Amino acid sequence: MPISNPIFPLRPFSAIASPFRALLAFVLFAIPAGILFRTHRTLALRPAASKTSQTHSATPKMAPKKKIAIMTSGGDSPGMNGVVRACVRMAIHLGCDAYCIYEGYEGLVRGGDLIRKMDWNDVRGWLSEGGTLIGTARCMAFFERSGRLSAARNLISEGIDAVIICGGDGSLTGADRFRAEWPSLLEELQANGEYTARQLEPYRHLNIVGLVGSIDNDLSGTDATIGCYSALSRVCNAVDLIEATASSHSRAFVIEVMGRHCGWLALMAGVATGADFIFIPEKPREDNWREEMCDIVEHHRNLGKRKTIVIIAEGALDREGNKISPEMVKDLLADKDGLGLDTRITTLGHVQRGGTAVAYDRMLATLQGVEAVKAVLEAVPGTPTCVIAINENKIVRKPLMEAVQDTKKVARAIESQNFDQAMELRDTEFSEQYRSFQTTTAVQVDQKMLLPEKERMKIGFINVGAPAGGMNAAVRAGVAYCLSRGHEPVAIYNGFAGFARHHGDSPQGAVRAFDWLEVDGWASKGGSEIGTNRELPSESGMETIADLIEHYRFDALFLIGGFEAFHAVSQLRKAREQYPSLCIPITLLPATISNNVPGTEYSLGSDTCLNELVEYCDKIKQSASATRRRIFVIETQGGRSGYVATLSGLAVGASAVYTPEEGVSLDMLAADVRHLKSVFANDKGQSRAGRLILINEKASRVYNARLIAHILREEAHGRFESREGIPGHMQQGGVPSPMDRCRAVRLAIRCIQHLEEFGRNVHNKVKNDPMSATVIGIKGASVVFTPVNIVDEEETDWPNRRPKAAFWSGMKDIGDILGGRPKYDLPEADLTGIKAKDVKRGIEGF
Repeated sequence: MPISNPIFPLRPFSAIASPFRALLAFVLFAIPAGILFRTHRTLALRPAASKTSQTHSATPKMAPKKKIAIMTSGGDSPGMNGVVRACVRMAIHLGCDAYCIYEGYEGLVRGGDLIRKMDWNDVRGWLSEGGTLIGTARCMAFFERSGRLSAARNLISEGIDAVIICGGDGSLTGADRFRAEWPSLLEELQANGEYTARQLEPYRHLNIVGLVGSIDNDLSGTDATIGCYSALSRVCNAVDLIEATASSHSRAFVIEVMGRHCGWLALMAGVATGADFIFIPEKPREDNWREEMCDIVEHHRNLGKRKTIVIIAEGALDREGNKISPEMVKDLLADKDGLGLDTRITTLGHVQRGGTAVAYDRMLATLQGVEAVKAVLEAVPGTPTCVIAINENKIVRKPLMEAVQDTKKVARAIESQNFDQAMELRDTEFSEQYRSFQTTTAVQVDQKMLLPEKERMKIGFINVGAPAGGMNAAVRAGVAYCLSRGHEPVAIYNGFAGFARHHGDSPQGAVRAFDWLEVDGWASKGGSEIGTNRELPSESGMETIADLIEHYRFDALFLIGGFEAFHAVSQLRKAREQYPSLCIPITLLPATISNNVPGTEYSLGSDTCLNELVEYCDKIKQSASATRRRIFVIETQGGRSGYVATLSGLAVGASAVYTPEEGVSLDMLAADVRHLKSVFANDKGQSRAGRLILINEKASRVYNARLIAHILREEAHGRFESREGIPGHMQQGGVPSPMDRCRAVRLAIRCIQHLEEFGRNVHNKVKNDPMSATVIGIKGASVVFTPVNIVDEEETDWPNRRPKAAFWSGMKDIGDILGGRPKYDLPEADLTGIKAKDVKRGIEGF
């Protein structure tokens, strides 16, 4: 879409060549602007004469555009620059003027050059920058009414009546208080004679929208704050590196992470890395935490573990409210009369805040920034101040002060040692992940979790499809839960191919029990340790598979994989009529970088893939920027789903994205070529001039990354360069992202619990229960199990191996808008069947 709509023609003074036009131009320029634009909204008024300050003109300055200011406040967090970029460009796209307030509330109070109007290109390249480029600073003056009065004066002098603030709960609380005081501040400005009532009339209501930028993820009502997953990535990377040294020397490490009143970083890092023990403020251990920790660590050491990892939040407390320090934990682990472990302390500190934002934080910042601009424009005087949040996979607006008050209640509950209430006030995922950690770290320690012998099941684990980050973490979590409950988890190595043709191999077949000591180290491993391939049960031989399930007496099957795994569950369900042994509960945990499994909006591995792509594109874009006028065409994987291309394009600020859902045509390419030529022609030596285009591997049968790069190079006629880049299978590899690891643990345990509900010997019940063959998925704001027959018949585009509805299609529109891509016509749909033949023969019209 166009960056903005021009108000004047390209040559505004060409009218002088014509006497009539010259006369008309003279008349128009002679008429005061206020008369011409009286129907438009009044903005940017100058102050009237003041008793306490210098004299100002009382003549109002009229302007047709709404003015929106963006500021960052509180501690910096990765992704804040993405917020600013999204807000600035979306505001301009919607016909508004965008301003940035530099240095947070300090800039708001001081005004002047710290409140600057922003243009489209001012935020170019900001997505890949860490911290906040418009600055943040503590401002004691804003705590005083005189400071807030100055802030109001500065906003009015610039014509601003809407502010978007990205910061922590303290910053957002200050913003809401500022809005509540706004009417009285205007009255004071009028009483002081600085402005007249007429001048202040357009500013009677101040619209404020909040976004939460915090690495602690400490705001109630949202699953994630901007920057938290980037910080978690830093923590997990550090723990992964430390584990190598810990294992080499058989050492224990106590790792302190940030989190004064919130243990989210410590909890999620513990879940993602498979730590032995964690300390968080919301849930202190029992009074005997020393004995509990030593028992678990000793149990793990007796199993043969050579490393011990304890993660502690900086605000960790015991049940009495006394601080637990890393030194206390170290001394306990190193006590020669106890465990006597060689123990070290590592405090990660502010390294957790640093670096660029991961893909998720860039997308979250962008989508929430766009939603914030919309919320500002849709607000009416009575609209409460809102905060933009995310629940599971849905961007939502929530009352700001309700979220802030709930957040403060957590801190008060911790201070009053009401820890049960503190856990209740956190979101559902927090409590669920805590239980997941307890399950996976204390395997076979808590005997109370064991089921009676007659309720214990034999569950087969099988991976199907291409490898994806998080597969191993899911298997580990499922096995841990099974062992804790007394079930028998059994690995089926190398998919259905291994099951059918190598189950009885000697000395070791493809069907064998898990070794927990080995599995316990899989939390951070990529790929699939039990192997995976794309072979379907029908290809292996359905009768063979049915006979083997009966032979090994499986009570349930747990599948992890992509579209092939979904297809496999569908085949097994349909074959139940013919093969009774298949009447066992079966569930699928989607895991594929393509995120093309119907029944869910999220698949394990997709976040890892996006991180790999974003890192690759950042480096490529740096090269393109260094040589200035160069564009790279990057080919992404994803099958016939454009999810990976679209979201990575959103995260790196691509100039264009081509997907299978839309296709590619000559008209689209021509429009993009014209746009790029215009962009480079208007580049007057600015930095960050590199550009990216992303194309899905199956977006077109003809146009691929290399061909498009050649077309661009040809059409540039020497004015700019183009290159292609193909990251290939590196998109599947690498260490799984913390999000993929944490969600793998949470969802895998949910899957085993779902299978557990059916129990053993339930063939007749299973045959008639649609919930006996399911897909677990995130849909909107919920985690749900959906029967495979419903997904199969209602939600699946079988020819294209993807869901019928692409929930992310709106994100592609946002990417095009923020990338400044002009409008384009979609390719024509292909004619098929008899109609295509008739048109070719001239029997039907073209």
